[in-house]
Amino acid sequence: MTADASVSAAPTLHRPRSLDEACALLASLDQPMVYGGGTAVQILIKQGVLFASDLVDLSLVPNLSGLERTSSGLRVGAMVTLRRMETDPLVRRVTPLAAQVYGHVANPRVRNTASVGGNLAHGDYRLDPPTALMVLDARVELRSSEGTRQVALRDFFVAFQETDLRHGELVTAVEIPGQAGSTCGFAKLSSQSVNDWPCASAAVLVTSPVRGQREIRIGLGALAEVPKYVSVEVPSDAPVDDVVRAGRSAADPVIDPIPDIRGSADFKRRLGLVAVEDAIRAAWGPAGSVPVEAVAGPAGPTGKEGSDARGESRRRWWRRR
Repeated sequence: MTADASVSAAPTLHRPRSLDEACALLASLDQPMVYGGGTAVQILIKQGVLFASDLVDLSLVPNLSGLERTSSGLRVGAMVTLRRMETDPLVRRVTPLAAQVYGHVANPRVRNTASVGGNLAHGDYRLDPPTALMVLDARVELRSSEGTRQVALRDFFVAFQETDLRHGELVTAVEIPGQAGSTCGFAKLSSQSVNDWPCASAAVLVTSPVRGQREIRIGLGALAEVPKYVSVEVPSDAPVDDVVRAGRSAADPVIDPIPDIRGSADFKRRLGLVAVEDAIRAAWGPAGSVPVEAVAGPAGPTGKEGSDARGESRRRWWRRR
C-alpha cells in the first residue's frame, strides 16, 4: 500500500488477481495509489486532494489477509483489518499492546474496513498503531517486482506524510515480535471527540528485567511530523514517580507538535508529556496492560469520565496548565 501523487483526471481502477500482477502494475504505472481498505482514499476524494493516475485494488489478491503465529511473534498480512487486530484472540494473547492500540483507532466502522498495510502506508503522523508497533520492534515487509525487503517500523516514517515506500512497492505484511515478559500501557488524548485524531498519544512497553535494569520503550503519535520512538533504562525497583520523570525527560526533546484546530504547539507538548506519564503509570503498575483514553480540550476537559484513569489524566493535565 503506497501513496503517490499528482494528476487531476479521475484515476483508472485496476484489480490484479495476484501479487506478481500487482507489483508489475505498480512498476509500470506513472502515479499509482494502492487501494486496500479504502478509508484513506475516500477521505482524499472528499477533500479533492486525490492525486493519482491509477488505483490498484488489492481485494482480489490472495494471501494478504493471513494472521499467523511465528517463532518470534506474529505475521500480519497487509489486508488484515484493524478490527481483527483489536479482537483476534491470537493478537490479544501474543501482542496485547497491539490489540489495545488498534482498538483505539477512530471507530468500529473504520476499523472494520481499514487495513493494517494501508493504515501504515497512509503515513499520517497522527496514526495510533505505529506507537505500539515501534515499541514492539515490528518490521514492515515491502514487495515490488524487484523483490522483497523489510524495514523497521522505527525507520519507516521518513518525513511529513512520507514513508520509506519506493515507487513500485507495496506493504505485504507486518512482523510483530511477541510481548512475553513485558508490560504495557497506552494513552490517547484528544481535544475533540474520542473518535477524532489525537492531540497526543503514547504507547509504552516495559521490558523484563536484565541485570537489575528494565527498558522503557516509548512510541509517540501526533507530537511531531512523524511518529517518534525513544527509550530509557531504569532500575527494576525504581519508584514509579522516578520512572515517569525518566520517561518524560527522554520524550521531551523529540516532541515538536504541529499546531492545528485541535490545539497549539504548546498545548500539544504539555498534553504529550501527560500521555507519556499516563502510559508509563499503566505499564509500570500491577496490571501493566491497561489502555488509557481521555478527552481534554484547551478550554477544559469534555465528555464523561469513563474511568478513574481518565479522570486522573485530566486532573494532571489541568495541574500542568
